Amino acid sequence: MSDSLIIPDDVSACQALIGELAQTVQEQRQTITKLNQENSELHLTINELLQQAYRKRRERYVENPNQLKIDFGDTDEAADAADGLAEAIEQAEVIVAEYKRRQQGAKKPRQEQLPDHLPRYEVEAKVPAEAKHCEQHGERKLIGYDRTETLEFEPPKLKVRVTLYPKYVCEDEPSCGVSQPERLPGLVEGNRYDTSIAAEIITGKCGYHLPIYRQQDYFAGSGWIPDRSTLLNIQRAAAELVKPFVYYLRGEVLADGLLGTDDTRVTLLLPPEIPEAKAGDAKSQRIHEVFREARAAGKPSVSGRMWAYRSLLLPLNVFDFTVSRHRDGPDEFLVNSHFTGTVIGDCYSGYEGLTLRSNARIRRAACNTHARRKVYDARENYPLLSGQLLAMYRQLYDVEDRSRELTFADRQALREAEARPIWERMGELLSGKAASQVLPKDKFAGALNYLRNQWDALTLYLSDGRLPIDNNEVEQLMKQVAIGRKNWLFIGSVAAGERAADLLTLVSSAVRNDLDVWAYVKDVLDCLVAGSTDYAALRPDRWAGEHPEHIRQYRTRERRDRADAKRVRRARRRLLGVSGKSD
Repeated sequence: MSDSLIIPDDVSACQALIGELAQTVQEQRQTITKLNQENSELHLTINELLQQAYRKRRERYVENPNQLKIDFGDTDEAADAADGLAEAIEQAEVIVAEYKRRQQGAKKPRQEQLPDHLPRYEVEAKVPAEAKHCEQHGERKLIGYDRTETLEFEPPKLKVRVTLYPKYVCEDEPSCGVSQPERLPGLVEGNRYDTSIAAEIITGKCGYHLPIYRQQDYFAGSGWIPDRSTLLNIQRAAAELVKPFVYYLRGEVLADGLLGTDDTRVTLLLPPEIPEAKAGDAKSQRIHEVFREARAAGKPSVSGRMWAYRSLLLPLNVFDFTVSRHRDGPDEFLVNSHFTGTVIGDCYSGYEGLTLRSNARIRRAACNTHARRKVYDARENYPLLSGQLLAMYRQLYDVEDRSRELTFADRQALREAEARPIWERMGELLSGKAASQVLPKDKFAGALNYLRNQWDALTLYLSDGRLPIDNNEVEQLMKQVAIGRKNWLFIGSVAAGERAADLLTLVSSAVRNDLDVWAYVKDVLDCLVAGSTDYAALRPDRWAGEHPEHIRQYRTRERRDRADAKRVRRARRRLLGVSGKSD
């Protein structure tokens, strides 16, 4: 094709050519506009990824001290707000003073003494001959010893318990046969492996995130080199044993009526043969559908999901596994089990329809951390408007901080008195002129629309003192899956995923109650092997009351100290805000 343009002599042909050229130019302009838009979006994405990689993890926002404050006039609402502010300042001063006094009283010399309960043995240091003998006076007299204590470590020790079962017969009476005591029940056939081995495997896998092949090395260091299949079989037997108990814990969480939920991705390998869908079984139908689509696309795996359900009133966490993030997951766990109450989570579409699909048995609350984060991440182009919203969120969290030690009723009363007016001002801001002028394609517009669309779910906590303002504690549970996922990489089958969810339920609930995970899991296995069905006594919070020696007291202190430090940090910030200084 020639690069030169041939202009026809005919007028109608020229008009046609001009029309084609005009259409080509228009298409090129549209293409350039589209490419420019994609280029801008890619730059925004790159900047966002760079911020996620290198910025501080704490999404801290410090209000500009030079920013003009909103004047609410001399109205009754303004007077109430002033009274509430004065009370908050007074409470902040008390918190800071109490913390300083406690810190001064807590300053003690560092304790280096090793625990008294540890076994000790004595060795005498080797003494050179010249230290025992004096050239002038001869042999020196021993007058005593100086003592030093050195902590030593030995690898875990394995031992074999040999159980002898006596056999009795009647002399000269073979017809009576052989009498023998009943064999002790065991976790696996033949009782070859004790529950302590299973507890160590479960604690290593779900507590310390050690995959099975690393546990093989771990046991080899103690003199036993098991096949990986052996370790997996022991873990499988333990998971089958605890299944009824985990089902009981699941029922306790559902009966609570108040829970938080979140989910995270786990890689699930495709099986050699796709299981058939069972008529009337939505779960098997979903598995069949997901596996069939993945096989048709030539994929070796699918993105399964591990769901966490955290009771907000009982110290229990329950995990569930599905092959996809379809709404079948929360439907199966919540709707089909006739759960009645409130669920707090993110704004995933599967949660948004829970109220409708449950005939209003389930109410959905939204996480304010998500909403605040969207404003924070999009604040660059609209600093004034985003600054006002972030300042309001800071005030809301200050109210929550002051209500932390209150009863549910008092917390709800405080929210009604101080948090609801802040939400009302936020609503006025979202419907005001400044918010309406935000460009519709800007990222900040998406943050504003998120607040508007999720308003009812975001403010539901105001009417229930039991509900938290956000879902942060549930989302932190996902770390227990994510750290393990980075080590064991994938799940081999649907059944393995369900077993992992059951074992995570056991370990995560023990961790939430600050328990020695190994001691708790072993005792649960011992009781279940012995045939006990007293699941209530095995609930981790109740078990802790009967076994205080297995509570990690240092974890309890750490959590309390972190909470105290956070409260004081917020109290100091409130005082600095009143004095006009920036922290």
